[in-house]
Amino acid sequence: MTLKRFLTVLLRGLRLRCPRCGAPGIFDGFWTLRRFCRVCGLRFEREQGYFIGAIYINYFATVSIAIAGYFILEYWFQPALSTQLLLWGVVAVLFPVGFFRTSKSMWLALGHLLSPDDEN
Repeated sequence: MTLKRFLTVLLRGLRLRCPRCGAPGIFDGFWTLRRFCRVCGLRFEREQGYFIGAIYINYFATVSIAIAGYFILEYWFQPALSTQLLLWGVVAVLFPVGFFRTSKSMWLALGHLLSPDDEN
């Protein structure tokens, strides 16, 4: 696997595109992932439990943002602890909802990178 292919597939994941061909529109609506790619036929919906890894991606991104944000605000502005807890508590609840699609798409991209022949 080349670095260029690796970065291309991960970028497709970030842009919510098919990891194989790069076609847009892997979601029907906000929550529903299409079953197959309209262009190349890549199967998106796999066995039950396949997207558990997307939860870990979402969790990692949420915790990283909350912890980094806490320390950045603490260093620059020194807000009260209650303000920090309220702010980052709200972020920790709302961010995963908005990042849901991206984490699912990233998990698909990682799956494609690790086993491209195991997809149809």
